[in-house]
Amino acid sequence: MLVLSRKKNESIVINNDITVTVVEIRGDKVRLGVVAPKEVPVHRQEVFEAIHGQGAGTPPTPANPVTTAPPEPVAAKPAP
Repeated sequence: MLVLSRKKNESIVINNDITVTVVEIRGDKVRLGVVAPKEVPVHRQEVFEAIHGQGAGTPPTPANPVTTAPPEPVAAKPAP
């Protein structure tokens, strides 16, 4: 894990197209702003885990990839 220090209004850039900025620091909470392309999903970890069924705190890795089952095919209903 890469650990970086940032102050309010300072940013980090990921892969040339994602910017994470420290918007506010209040007590033990930090508000972050994220600018990313629309096709890049951005979720809080607990939402990501709920969507993908990952265990708490388990980041996706080659040994533990995020997988989603393909949708079940929908059988066409015969015409009456």
